[in-house]
Amino acid sequence: MFHHIHPYPPYIPKNATKLIVGTLPPPRFTTGELKEGDVDFCYGSRDGQLWLILDKIFSLNLKFETTAEAITQREHFLKKMGIGICDVVASAKREKVDASDIGMQNVELRDLIAVLQQNPNIDTLLFTGGNSKNGPEYFFRRNLKDYNISLKLVSNVVPRIHNFELPESGRIVKTVSLIAPSGAANRAVGSLADYKKMKDEFPEKTTIDFRVEQYKPFF
Repeated sequence: MFHHIHPYPPYIPKNATKLIVGTLPPPRFTTGELKEGDVDFCYGSRDGQLWLILDKIFSLNLKFETTAEAITQREHFLKKMGIGICDVVASAKREKVDASDIGMQNVELRDLIAVLQQNPNIDTLLFTGGNSKNGPEYFFRRNLKDYNISLKLVSNVVPRIHNFELPESGRIVKTVSLIAPSGAANRAVGSLADYKKMKDEFPEKTTIDFRVEQYKPFF
Protein backbone atom coordinates (compact mmCIF):
# COMPACT_ATOMS: atom_id res chain seq x y z
CA MET A 1 0.00 0.00 0.00
CA PHE A 2 1.35 3.43 -0.96
CA HIS A 3 2.18 5.77 1.94
CA HIS A 4 1.14 9.19 0.68
CA ILE A 5 3.07 11.71 2.80
CA HIS A 6 2.54 15.44 2.40
CA PRO A 7 5.82 16.75 0.95
CA TYR A 8 5.48 20.36 2.12
CA PRO A 9 5.37 21.83 5.61
CA PRO A 10 2.79 24.57 6.20
CA TYR A 11 3.75 27.81 4.48
CA ILE A 12 2.47 30.60 6.72
CA PRO A 13 3.87 34.14 6.46
CA LYS A 14 3.97 36.09 9.74
CA ASN A 15 1.38 38.54 8.38
CA ALA A 16 -1.06 35.81 7.30
CA THR A 17 -4.73 36.52 7.94
CA LYS A 18 -6.04 33.82 5.60
CA LEU A 19 -5.13 30.15 5.36
CA ILE A 20 -5.72 27.95 2.30
CA VAL A 21 -6.60 24.41 3.41
CA GLY A 22 -6.69 21.38 1.14
CA THR A 23 -5.83 17.69 1.54
CA LEU A 24 -2.80 16.27 -0.32
CA PRO A 25 -0.98 17.04 -3.57
CA PRO A 26 -0.77 14.19 -6.12
CA PRO A 27 1.45 11.23 -5.14
CA ARG A 28 4.19 12.23 -7.58
CA PHE A 29 4.95 15.21 -5.33
CA THR A 30 5.67 12.73 -2.52
CA THR A 31 7.98 10.61 -4.67
CA GLY A 32 9.58 13.62 -6.38
CA GLU A 33 8.68 12.41 -9.88
CA LEU A 34 7.29 15.72 -11.11
CA LYS A 35 5.92 16.25 -14.59
CA GLU A 36 6.87 19.02 -16.98
CA GLY A 37 4.82 22.05 -16.00
CA ASP A 38 4.60 21.11 -12.32
CA VAL A 39 5.82 23.63 -9.75
CA ASP A 40 7.61 22.13 -6.72
CA PHE A 41 5.39 24.00 -4.26
CA CYS A 42 1.98 23.83 -2.63
CA TYR A 43 -0.77 23.37 -5.24
CA GLY A 44 1.93 23.07 -7.89
CA SER A 45 0.35 20.30 -9.96
CA ARG A 46 0.05 21.24 -13.62
CA ASP A 47 -3.41 19.65 -13.50
CA GLY A 48 -4.57 21.85 -10.61
CA GLN A 49 -6.28 25.19 -11.06
CA LEU A 50 -5.69 27.17 -7.85
CA TRP A 51 -2.68 29.12 -9.11
CA LEU A 52 -4.30 29.55 -12.50
CA ILE A 53 -7.34 31.09 -10.77
CA LEU A 54 -5.20 33.36 -8.58
CA ASP A 55 -3.14 34.33 -11.61
CA LYS A 56 -6.32 35.49 -13.35
CA ILE A 57 -7.67 37.32 -10.29
CA PHE A 58 -4.48 39.24 -9.54
CA SER A 59 -2.80 39.35 -13.00
CA LEU A 60 0.34 37.77 -11.54
CA ASN A 61 1.93 36.58 -14.80
CA LEU A 62 2.99 33.39 -13.01
CA LYS A 63 5.32 30.85 -14.55
CA PHE A 64 3.99 27.28 -14.64
CA GLU A 65 7.23 25.33 -14.74
CA THR A 66 9.55 23.36 -12.47
CA THR A 67 11.88 26.25 -11.62
CA ALA A 68 13.02 28.18 -8.56
CA GLU A 69 11.58 31.35 -10.12
CA ALA A 70 8.09 29.83 -10.24
CA ILE A 71 8.33 28.97 -6.53
CA THR A 72 9.63 32.44 -5.64
CA GLN A 73 6.74 34.09 -7.51
CA ARG A 74 4.22 32.18 -5.44
CA GLU A 75 6.01 32.82 -2.14
CA HIS A 76 6.21 36.54 -2.89
CA PHE A 77 2.48 36.68 -3.67
CA LEU A 78 1.53 34.86 -0.45
CA LYS A 79 3.73 37.13 1.69
CA LYS A 80 2.44 40.27 0.00
CA MET A 81 -1.21 39.26 0.43
CA GLY A 82 -0.92 37.74 3.91
CA ILE A 83 -2.07 34.30 2.82
CA GLY A 84 -0.77 31.00 4.17
CA ILE A 85 -1.19 27.40 3.04
CA CYS A 86 -1.64 24.51 5.46
CA ASP A 87 -3.30 21.37 4.15
CA VAL A 88 -5.19 19.38 6.76
CA VAL A 89 -3.82 15.93 5.83
CA ALA A 90 -0.31 14.97 6.96
CA SER A 91 -0.36 11.52 5.37
CA ALA A 92 -2.60 8.71 4.16
CA LYS A 93 -2.39 5.19 2.78
CA ARG A 94 -3.62 4.31 -0.72
CA GLU A 95 -4.33 1.01 -2.44
CA LYS A 96 -4.52 2.82 -5.78
CA VAL A 97 -1.83 5.42 -6.36
CA ASP A 98 -3.85 8.42 -7.48
CA ALA A 99 -4.86 11.87 -6.24
CA SER A 100 -8.47 11.16 -5.29
CA ASP A 101 -9.57 12.27 -1.84
CA ILE A 102 -11.98 9.36 -1.52
CA GLY A 103 -9.13 6.85 -1.96
CA MET A 104 -7.31 7.97 1.20
CA GLN A 105 -7.19 5.49 4.08
CA ASN A 106 -5.63 5.57 7.57
CA VAL A 107 -5.49 9.34 7.33
CA GLU A 108 -3.29 11.28 9.74
CA LEU A 109 -4.36 14.90 10.19
CA ARG A 110 -2.51 18.07 10.98
CA ASP A 111 -3.87 19.91 14.01
CA LEU A 112 -5.19 23.10 12.47
CA ILE A 113 -6.50 24.38 15.79
CA ALA A 114 -2.94 24.32 17.11
CA VAL A 115 -1.80 26.07 13.93
CA LEU A 116 -4.39 28.80 14.49
CA GLN A 117 -3.31 29.21 18.11
CA GLN A 118 0.27 29.68 16.91
CA ASN A 119 -0.78 32.23 14.27
CA PRO A 120 -3.08 34.72 16.03
CA ASN A 121 -3.71 36.94 12.99
CA ILE A 122 -5.47 34.27 10.93
CA ASP A 123 -9.22 34.90 10.84
CA THR A 124 -10.27 32.97 7.72
CA LEU A 125 -9.83 29.39 6.50
CA LEU A 126 -10.31 28.88 2.78
CA PHE A 127 -11.13 25.21 2.13
CA THR A 128 -10.37 24.01 -1.40
CA GLY A 129 -13.34 21.67 -1.23
CA GLY A 130 -16.40 21.07 0.89
CA ASN A 131 -17.78 18.61 3.38
CA SER A 132 -17.96 15.58 1.10
CA LYS A 133 -16.15 12.53 2.48
CA ASN A 134 -12.39 13.08 2.78
CA GLY A 135 -12.64 16.70 1.69
CA PRO A 136 -10.81 19.43 3.64
CA GLU A 137 -13.90 20.67 5.50
CA TYR A 138 -14.82 17.05 6.33
CA PHE A 139 -11.44 16.44 7.96
CA PHE A 140 -11.42 19.81 9.70
CA ARG A 141 -14.71 18.96 11.35
CA ARG A 142 -12.97 15.85 12.71
CA ASN A 143 -10.18 18.05 14.03
CA LEU A 144 -12.75 20.29 15.74
CA LYS A 145 -14.30 17.34 17.61
CA ASP A 146 -11.01 16.83 19.45
CA TYR A 147 -11.52 20.30 20.94
CA ASN A 148 -15.29 20.03 21.39
CA ILE A 149 -15.76 22.87 18.90
CA SER A 150 -18.56 23.01 16.34
CA LEU A 151 -19.03 24.99 13.16
CA LYS A 152 -21.89 27.47 13.06
CA LEU A 153 -23.56 28.01 9.69
CA VAL A 154 -23.39 31.59 8.40
CA SER A 155 -24.45 31.09 4.79
CA ASN A 156 -25.72 27.93 3.07
CA VAL A 157 -25.22 29.36 -0.41
CA VAL A 158 -22.21 27.92 -2.29
CA PRO A 159 -19.51 28.65 -1.27
CA ARG A 160 -20.83 27.78 2.19
CA ILE A 161 -19.60 29.89 5.07
CA HIS A 162 -19.29 28.90 8.73
CA ASN A 163 -17.53 30.25 11.76
CA PHE A 164 -16.33 28.92 15.09
CA GLU A 165 -14.85 30.21 18.32
CA LEU A 166 -11.41 29.21 19.50
CA PRO A 167 -11.28 28.09 23.13
CA GLU A 168 -9.61 30.34 25.69
CA SER A 169 -9.03 33.28 23.35
CA GLY A 170 -12.65 33.54 22.17
CA ARG A 171 -11.34 34.40 18.71
CA ILE A 172 -13.87 33.96 15.89
CA VAL A 173 -12.58 32.29 12.73
CA LYS A 174 -14.54 32.14 9.47
CA THR A 175 -14.43 29.17 7.10
CA VAL A 176 -15.26 29.32 3.39
CA SER A 177 -15.79 26.06 1.47
CA LEU A 178 -14.82 26.88 -2.11
CA ILE A 179 -15.50 24.54 -5.00
CA ALA A 180 -12.35 22.49 -5.44
CA PRO A 181 -9.88 23.92 -7.99
CA SER A 182 -9.63 20.62 -9.87
CA GLY A 183 -10.92 19.12 -13.06
CA ALA A 184 -12.68 16.44 -11.01
CA ALA A 185 -14.96 19.11 -9.54
CA ASN A 186 -16.08 20.44 -12.93
CA ARG A 187 -19.19 18.25 -12.85
CA ALA A 188 -20.22 19.88 -9.57
CA VAL A 189 -19.65 23.32 -11.09
CA GLY A 190 -21.72 22.41 -14.13
CA SER A 191 -24.71 21.48 -11.98
CA LEU A 192 -24.88 24.87 -10.25
CA ALA A 193 -27.69 27.23 -11.22
CA ASP A 194 -25.32 30.22 -11.11
CA TYR A 195 -22.95 28.51 -13.54
CA LYS A 196 -25.79 27.67 -15.94
CA LYS A 197 -26.94 31.29 -15.77
CA MET A 198 -23.42 32.51 -16.54
CA LYS A 199 -23.18 30.14 -19.54
CA ASP A 200 -26.53 31.34 -20.85
CA GLU A 201 -25.37 34.96 -20.72
CA PHE A 202 -21.73 34.36 -21.68
CA PRO A 203 -21.38 31.05 -23.59
CA GLU A 204 -17.62 31.55 -24.02
CA LYS A 205 -16.96 31.47 -20.26
CA THR A 206 -15.58 28.32 -18.63
CA THR A 207 -15.64 26.56 -15.26
CA ILE A 208 -12.38 28.34 -14.45
CA ASP A 209 -14.02 31.72 -15.15
CA PHE A 210 -16.79 30.71 -12.75
CA ARG A 211 -14.28 29.84 -10.04
CA VAL A 212 -12.46 33.14 -10.58
CA GLU A 213 -15.68 34.99 -9.76
CA GLN A 214 -16.37 32.72 -6.78
CA TYR A 215 -12.86 32.95 -5.30
CA LYS A 216 -12.30 36.68 -5.88
CA PRO A 217 -14.31 38.06 -2.91
CA PHE A 218 -12.47 35.83 -0.45
CA PHE A 219 -8.91 36.45 -1.61
